[in-house]
Amino acid sequence: MQVVFTKGPGTSYDIAVRRETGATLAPRNGPGGHPHLPHDLVHLLVEREAGIDFGVFGQLAAGDNGLFWPADPAERAKAARRRKSKGAKSSERAKMDMARSEELAGIAVPVWEVRRGFAESLPAYVTRNAIPPVVEKIVGCFDDYADRWHALPVGESLIVTW
Repeated sequence: MQVVFTKGPGTSYDIAVRRETGATLAPRNGPGGHPHLPHDLVHLLVEREAGIDFGVFGQLAAGDNGLFWPADPAERAKAARRRKSKGAKSSERAKMDMARSEELAGIAVPVWEVRRGFAESLPAYVTRNAIPPVVEKIVGCFDDYADRWHALPVGESLIVTW
């Protein structure tokens, strides 16, 4: 699966997913975030580097639509019916993986910001607990993608493989 981040003005961006399994998904606007690391890019890198298989991007790769919707209106209607019949059920594994993704992103971003000089100190919730070893791997990955993202002109894209 490839995830395409297209830079907009300020911290805005669009995100599109090209995948082998499931309906073709329509691109959507991202929620913004750091000028060097878009919010969704953070989660993709966290999930990929930490081996989180049932987070947002693992579920997309497996064919789920997640926060996206099918590009084809007929597929969109089918997906809405499936989601309604399924209700709000989510596997226990998916819930755990989503929580782990949020937890690691909440630790890795401030660690990265301090190391890059964007922040002076870590928040108390990070310093109170031991930083998991996988955070080093994630932070290293942030460096590469942050520099590439920041250098991109508006309208250009960064493609990340899952």
